[in-house]
Amino acid sequence: MTPNIRTSYMGFDLVSPVIASSSGITDSVDNLKQLEQCGAGAVVLKSLFEEEIIAEMQRTETQMQRPGFTFPDMADMFDYVDADNGVANYLDLIGRAKQAVALPVIASVNCISAQKWTYFAREIEQQGADGLELNVFLMPSDFDAADALSFQRSYFEIIQMVLEQVSIPVSVKLSHYFTLLGKTLQEISQCGIRGLVLFNRFFSPDFDLQQVGIVPSNVFSSPAELALSLRWIAIMSGRVGCDLAASTGVHDGDGVIKQILAGANAVQVASVLYQQGIETVQQMNQRLSGWMAEQGYSSLVDFRGVLSQARVKNPAAYDRVQFVKNFRAMQ
Repeated sequence: MTPNIRTSYMGFDLVSPVIASSSGITDSVDNLKQLEQCGAGAVVLKSLFEEEIIAEMQRTETQMQRPGFTFPDMADMFDYVDADNGVANYLDLIGRAKQAVALPVIASVNCISAQKWTYFAREIEQQGADGLELNVFLMPSDFDAADALSFQRSYFEIIQMVLEQVSIPVSVKLSHYFTLLGKTLQEISQCGIRGLVLFNRFFSPDFDLQQVGIVPSNVFSSPAELALSLRWIAIMSGRVGCDLAASTGVHDGDGVIKQILAGANAVQVASVLYQQGIETVQQMNQRLSGWMAEQGYSSLVDFRGVLSQARVKNPAAYDRVQFVKNFRAMQ
């Protein structure tokens, strides 16, 4: 009997736990069709930036000749966003995606605040998106922040404002830059969202020594980066009030299997789709199904979370033992 690799995530019944993460690949309806054909469980559309929504608001207000509606702090950003077409194109993408594929289409907004833009979540829902992922991107290097509590409070404010606008399921994609990360993730998971995505990747800068300037570095993730999300999926499994999705570092079927063993409901992939092609999704599903058959598992529920920390009687002692074993092995 062929194992069943279906999973539940954000209330959706997915044919596979492999989700195409928000990226340039998910900005094309043709790619979405191919992802569906290759067995992706869902797609997260390329993110719309909060700044693009605000730029559209300012353009509209200017056309209406209403004075006093300016965002001087955003002036530089306006050079990099499409104020005329960005928002309209995004809504159009949602509509065309829903017509082209049957799998869940999850919109994405990359945001840094709960101010001014959150009304747009309602337009995303009205356009037909099945869900909304908030990619919250607050940098911990902001020295003007009042304190750590106000920094973390911003996340809850964003979530609350968006949840007030929509009835579709909402997930939140976060970084690992938190004091008391586990406690924070647990609290966020209990505020009405349907999914937590661990983790997003910050822009990694490098220095160009010839031009003496800043350039991008490590645009794509590597399989080595699986360790961070694997660790925290395993820690949070059974301790959150929503579903868990693993992101960053999943490059093959083994990575998918490991994250489910840790407790993930789904995994998100992007870098490997650029590097090896969309067909990689099919290969991941085949590896997952084959491994399940070898191990005698008929469904993902049979082994989801069996290696999570919650299954260990004394997690602190267990973690210490693993640290000592690893340290001794390297000497």
